[in-house]
Amino acid sequence: MTVISRMPAAASNAHRHSTRYSALWWLGLLLLCAPYLQGGLVKLTDFDSALAEIQHFGLASSGLATTVMAIGTIALELGASVLVLSGRGRSLGALALGAFTLMATFIANRYWMAPPAERFAQANSFYEHLALTGAWLLVAVASRPGRGKTSHAGNTH
Repeated sequence: MTVISRMPAAASNAHRHSTRYSALWWLGLLLLCAPYLQGGLVKLTDFDSALAEIQHFGLASSGLATTVMAIGTIALELGASVLVLSGRGRSLGALALGAFTLMATFIANRYWMAPPAERFAQANSFYEHLALTGAWLLVAVASRPGRGKTSHAGNTH
């Protein structure tokens, strides 16, 4: 068997590997976006709870500011997820979700201030969210333009 006759099989294997890898990459992105899609949709369908969450953390001082912040949070969670999943502006969406997650982590998971009974769960949540922030940074780097015709991140340029 010559090298030429083996090339189609090699190309076919490479295509299968690439397709499988792309499917896993997209599934990973979907799983990373899941909490933001869920959170955005729940806030959208139960806007009063979105307002209550913002008030609970003391993030806004007036009714209008609370409403604007809730709308902005919904837009960010859903909009950035769409950017990530669609592949258009994926790096921007990933950076936005990473920054949002990091900020929310320091607002909602201040385990060092929690009562002793809550400290363990708060610390776990804090570090899980830090890891999620790291995952978004990796997505942003892997998805940046100029990684070649087809990057390992499943983007085509």
